[in-house]
Amino acid sequence: MTDPNRQNDDAVNPAEPVVSKPYIMPDEPEAGSLEALAKEVSEARDKVLRTLAEMENLRKRTAREVADARTYGISGFARDILDIADNLQRALDAVPAEAKASADPGLKALIEGVELTERSLLNTLEKNGVKKFDPSGTKFDPNFQQAMYEVPDPSVPAGTVVQVVQAGYMIGERVLRPALVAVSKGGARTAANGNEPSAA
Repeated sequence: MTDPNRQNDDAVNPAEPVVSKPYIMPDEPEAGSLEALAKEVSEARDKVLRTLAEMENLRKRTAREVADARTYGISGFARDILDIADNLQRALDAVPAEAKASADPGLKALIEGVELTERSLLNTLEKNGVKKFDPSGTKFDPNFQQAMYEVPDPSVPAGTVVQVVQAGYMIGERVLRPALVAVSKGGARTAANGNEPSAA
């Protein structure tokens, strides 16, 4: 008869021994392959640096183009609006000063309304970066003005703007429309630097 408290030795499986595989060292890399790897790393590093530089240039160019679009994007529209400003100015110039002074209340109200409309239009243009400039009394500059005719006037230096036929406008740092001007001739020449008239 068997003892019930005795464990069955056959039921228990002894742990199998763990056999470790030997570590095999990889082959030593050849000197030529090390040089090839170093060359590949150098080329990859160069490509990454070039890509980073190109991305930085693209970011700067895009930021500049966005700023230009904000500033100069309305150039065409603003140029069309300048015709309205010119017409308002012509309407005001058409009324003689004596007529303004002796006008009846209805005409005075009309003149004041046109003046107010012109001021409002110029203020709106200025809020959007469009500024009116008046070069009267300055030396003629072909970058900002267009000469329409010359006026003989020995009292001012030659090349001075003596009359503005049509006002000029700037948008940002660019000329939206040059001023149409009359330029003096026959006076003293301006100094070589172009800023101060020479002594007569």
